Amino acid sequence: MQEIRQVRLCGYGGQGVVLAGTILGYAAIKDGKWVAGSSSYGAQARGGYARADVIISDRTIVFPHVIEADILISMSQPAYDAYSGEVSPKGIIFYDSGMISPKKLECVEQVGVAATSYAVKEILQKQSANMIILGACLRVAEVVTKSSFAASIHENVPERFREANLKAFELGWSLGEHLKGVQEV
Repeated sequence: MQEIRQVRLCGYGGQGVVLAGTILGYAAIKDGKWVAGSSSYGAQARGGYARADVIISDRTIVFPHVIEADILISMSQPAYDAYSGEVSPKGIIFYDSGMISPKKLECVEQVGVAATSYAVKEILQKQSANMIILGACLRVAEVVTKSSFAASIHENVPERFREANLKAFELGWSLGEHLKGVQEV
């Protein structure tokens, strides 16, 4: 892993963006990393915007906000449009291919994951799309270990939702295995 990773997750309220950022941050702490995070969401609980920023480092974090995302995980077109221009050169964007029409960007790799589609078909609830796209991202970008992320789900997700989140994460991780060298699954 690089010395510092700046990760931004974004989408609509109700897609679990803030929860995904929280779980990612706790997983990085379990891996012995320094973590800073912040989140914001619109006044509406569902349907407004949502963003979670997570900075992960091998050393003390001096500035606790994303300056240029190394990784952008986008789950809605408006969020993609707002933040895709704030990805560092050589950065990577993971986007929900059923929700987003990506634009051509130079120096940025873009990977489509049909997270919402898989969530509906395989988990039987679209709210699991956050764990699917994050699982795929974590497998490809190697941000945190699989075991620390699974443990973080156990600690941060209520018991009644835990199994679905773990299943969705495993599905995303599996999709990530197939993503290396391709643009979309």
